[in-house]
Amino acid sequence: MRPGARLQAAIEILTDIETRKRPGSDAVKDWMLSHRFAGSKDRAAIGDLVFCALRWRQSSAWRLQSDLARAQVFGAVVYGLGESVEGLEAQLLDDPHGPPGLEADERAQLLRPSLEGAPAHVAGDYPEWAEASFAAAFGEARVGEGAALAAPAALDLRVNTLKTSRDKVIAALADTPRLAATPVPTPHAPLGIRLPWTFGRTFNWAGDVAFERGWFEVQDEGSQIAAHLCGVLPGQQVGDVCAGGGGKTLALAAAMENKGQIYAYDVEGQRLGPIIARLERAGVRNVQVRPPVRSRDVMGDLAGHLDVALVDAPCTGSGTWRRAPDAKWRLRPGALEVRGKEQQEALLLGARLVKRGGLLVYVTCSVFPEENEHAVAAFLSRNPDFRPEPVQTSAPCWVRSVGVQFTPSKTGTDGFYVARLRRV
Repeated sequence: MRPGARLQAAIEILTDIETRKRPGSDAVKDWMLSHRFAGSKDRAAIGDLVFCALRWRQSSAWRLQSDLARAQVFGAVVYGLGESVEGLEAQLLDDPHGPPGLEADERAQLLRPSLEGAPAHVAGDYPEWAEASFAAAFGEARVGEGAALAAPAALDLRVNTLKTSRDKVIAALADTPRLAATPVPTPHAPLGIRLPWTFGRTFNWAGDVAFERGWFEVQDEGSQIAAHLCGVLPGQQVGDVCAGGGGKTLALAAAMENKGQIYAYDVEGQRLGPIIARLERAGVRNVQVRPPVRSRDVMGDLAGHLDVALVDAPCTGSGTWRRAPDAKWRLRPGALEVRGKEQQEALLLGARLVKRGGLLVYVTCSVFPEENEHAVAAFLSRNPDFRPEPVQTSAPCWVRSVGVQFTPSKTGTDGFYVARLRRV
């Protein structure tokens, strides 16, 4: 496909997303199924165009004074991906399968790069309803933090030290011709590897031999840091009470060197589905998976016995907008209230398992204070037997009244919040 045809495909997909109010991944998948002539490079480029347009949808609309899919795509190409206006015009030239060429007013708007005068939520490409939360969290830095959450994210991997070393994985990945860029160590997580984002290029990590051998897992550096801050040691008794697919469970198991015991639980039992295969591939032997059952409390026998309980709480996922840019436009304010109730329930679930002197670690992949320090403060007000303790980390972060906040702008990671609460 020629570049113009790729642009037109992205416009069609974005129009479908807006018309049918559906997730971007679903619309992209349907277009690919109905246009099987598109090659793998075309598919990767079209997918990136769609999600880049969603990343900068609001600022592009403001700059081009249009909220049409065409404006979203052209804005992403010029403002987000750095193509010149002349380069965009060349992509549109004499392509019968591409969109019509630039109109005079479109060209004039594209040549005006400044966002001067734009509201903070527009310049930062985050929902208008979230302005109060962003202002409370980041103050004058909220535009930069929002913009960082809109930018594409690198692919981060966590090396599985139960099987290999970081140097060995980097060497193996550097030797594969399927990667566009050389893998590098993450700057803060000691076991992380970063594969820089490249437009139109994807890495099929699930089919890589090193992954099949259990040498690494895909895990953002922020999530790796959060797991590290649990401070688990070999031989301890640990609970991961919102384990989901098991990403942090695996990280904890490696830190514990397969010694001691980890109990993996989730109130949504189906979310635990992938964990068994992941544990086997990683060579993990110290994890008990405990899905919920109707007839009994499967975690009741652990009450007051755990050294560490990790609560990776359900949240809006605002910290992961780099990886799911359409999610921020589908999120509604009411989600904060719903998630707030679930977070308190999750904290109570973890708290009852912690022994005196033990540690409760609260984590979210959110940047909203309502889900982070406010949620912890509400829990502490009702549970005086827990005391917050400072979170010691060398990674740059926002220090909150309780806990710390990692962000793409400050830390170079997804948005993660971590608080440590000691039972006295």
